[in-house]
Amino acid sequence: MEYPITVKEYDHIRTLLYDESGISLGDNKQSLVVSRLSKRLRELQLDSFDAYYEFVTGDDSGVEFTRMLDLLSTNKTDFFREPKHFDFLRDRILPGLAKEKCIRIWSSACSTGEEPYTIAITLHESVPHPEQWNFQVLASDISTRVLAHAAAGLYGEERIKTVPPDIARRHFLKGRGEKRGLVKVKPHLSDIIKFRRMNLMDDRFPIKQPLDLIFCRNVMIYFDRPTQERLIGKFYKCLKPGGHLFIGHSESLQWVKHSFKTVAPTIYWKEG
Repeated sequence: MEYPITVKEYDHIRTLLYDESGISLGDNKQSLVVSRLSKRLRELQLDSFDAYYEFVTGDDSGVEFTRMLDLLSTNKTDFFREPKHFDFLRDRILPGLAKEKCIRIWSSACSTGEEPYTIAITLHESVPHPEQWNFQVLASDISTRVLAHAAAGLYGEERIKTVPPDIARRHFLKGRGEKRGLVKVKPHLSDIIKFRRMNLMDDRFPIKQPLDLIFCRNVMIYFDRPTQERLIGKFYKCLKPGGHLFIGHSESLQWVKHSFKTVAPTIYWKEG
């Protein structure tokens, strides 16, 4: 059973979503909200979207808002998704840091972890003697649910079918017994990644040292232009001169005011 939603109820929910996460729902997304949240209303034994809004805003822990966000957003990701970014990291960025042997990267919407682990694999596969490097990868997301999945580093075997077998053997452990059919990332990957809940709408990010690279892929498609411009400005401040920003293949900064130089579609550079 799906619950009817009034214009007022829809406006309340989409305003809350926008204010807290930056996600902008258009005027015609009522059916999406109804289809994705009706089951949750039944679970909570609530009789209207107005009652659900009151429940979410009355939850000081933020747990229910995170649940609502998970239901309304899409956490689609894969290992080595949009591979040209990892090629660029290997061929263009890492050689320039060979003297310092230090790189700091932020996966700013890491979802269930495939992106930061792909970054870690690329780092280890791209340089001789990776143990001599200082690799630091910050992986963040607004959702505690997907962060917990990411930090566990446990996936079904089918999730790594697109990873070349030799690379998979070097970086994943195959499950046995009750873990049969699962793979787990090896410690040399997880040891360089720090998972942390962060909201991209926060005024300031807890980034203490300038970054070499920021991944923010397939996130800004949910934001309106003013929100995109604010976020890109904050990313610019977090990068060191000469740092890079990667965005998703379906995104562009063409209509967004920013200070980056365009290197290639979806790849941007902070001059310096």
